[in-house]
Amino acid sequence: MVKLLDVKAIESTKPIVLMIVVQSIYAVVNVMFKMVANEGSNLSVLVAYRYVISSAITLPIALFFERNSLRNLSGKVMFQAFLCGLFGGSLQQNLYLKSLALVPATYTTTMLNLIPATTYVIAVSLRMEKPNLGTLGGKAKLIGTFGGIGGAMILTLYEGKRLFNWSMHIDLLQRYKTLPLHDSSTASHVLGFMLAFLTSLSFSLWFITQSKMSQNFPWHYSIAALTSIMAAIQSIVFVLCTERDWNQWKLDWNLGFLTSALSGVFSSGLCFILIAWCVRLKGPLFVSAFNPLMLVLVVLIASFILDEYITIGSLIGGVLIVCGLYLILWGKSREARDVDNMNGNEILSTKDSVQCDSNHIANSSLTCIQNDHDKNIANAAHNVSLDGNTT
Repeated sequence: MVKLLDVKAIESTKPIVLMIVVQSIYAVVNVMFKMVANEGSNLSVLVAYRYVISSAITLPIALFFERNSLRNLSGKVMFQAFLCGLFGGSLQQNLYLKSLALVPATYTTTMLNLIPATTYVIAVSLRMEKPNLGTLGGKAKLIGTFGGIGGAMILTLYEGKRLFNWSMHIDLLQRYKTLPLHDSSTASHVLGFMLAFLTSLSFSLWFITQSKMSQNFPWHYSIAALTSIMAAIQSIVFVLCTERDWNQWKLDWNLGFLTSALSGVFSSGLCFILIAWCVRLKGPLFVSAFNPLMLVLVVLIASFILDEYITIGSLIGGVLIVCGLYLILWGKSREARDVDNMNGNEILSTKDSVQCDSNHIANSSLTCIQNDHDKNIANAAHNVSLDGNTT
């Protein structure tokens, strides 16, 4: 019994650990893209290479482990894969990088923390997630969602007093400084905020679409491969339409090449597989709840290698993000426990009804047997009396 409980506990914590791994990878890649953007590289070309590399990684894995999934490919699945590649790949990445060029990265990252809220609203609107505001679990999910968003806003918008840092005296941004990336005009700032909001909306639509796709096509390796292939095709078409200089496609052995390779293998290849698995198992809201965690990790990484300080704002925001994440996870687990208890009660009531029916049947059978026995005795007595009269 104890071993069964241990196995169940390990299985329940596996999605949490995997999503922490995903956000850790995203945080490292985010810092690398910041350095590449500061260097002045063409980020759209790097995005295209990223998804080409991701396709080269995920496609053989899908063919090896899920070859039978090819039989279930349909027009609907391919269209959903196209939308996943669009919302989770080409469109989302290019919107994000364009917003980085127009407004400071802190404001862009702030808008990305709307992902849990937008995912929650869309999932409830499509009846994929029940709000259950009358239950403790539903209230915890709602409070945790907006608590995490509030913490992310504080972390990025309020700096406060510098507290400490764990600097290793390696300021990597000093090695990749070029001209300022941001346009100071008001119109550009408004456009940048709109693009950042569309990025968060694109993330949410990706999670929702992938959840729908996994219902008809429950193979996470194949979903990751199809998403990467669609994103690669779309990104290449976008670059060919917007970039006329063929020299931009040349990659040297520098930070840009390293960023494309690592983001293709880990951020898109590995993370796409893990996200597809977690979305199919836990739903889109569970996956989106971990997005604010990336901000905390970026702050820590920046403190180590970018010589940035931990401030009061980052500390308070980080605590709120972690507490909000805990509330969402607790709410989901509470709802799952309530569902299990409800199913258990239904099973017990079914067993009781079956037992009552069996007792009723047994009693009816005994009554019939007793009646037959009484009839036999009466017939025997009647026969004996007839024999006596005859003699």
